Amino acid sequence: MEGTKRSALQPGLTVSIVLKKDQRSGILTEGIIKNILTKSEVHTHGIKVRLESGEIGRVKKIH
Repeated sequence: MEGTKRSALQPGLTVSIVLKKDQRSGILTEGIIKNILTKSEVHTHGIKVRLESGEIGRVKKIH
């Protein structure tokens, strides 16, 4: 499932995100959502979230 819709995400969910520094390479980082940072309902590049590890990126995959 894609991470472009805010309604599909909630804190505690395990997701794969792409960090800002990894956008060119496309390397994904897996973690658990701490909070959702994007205010709009839909974002074409993925909803921006903060993981419990403190890393911030856009959701590419929901597990």
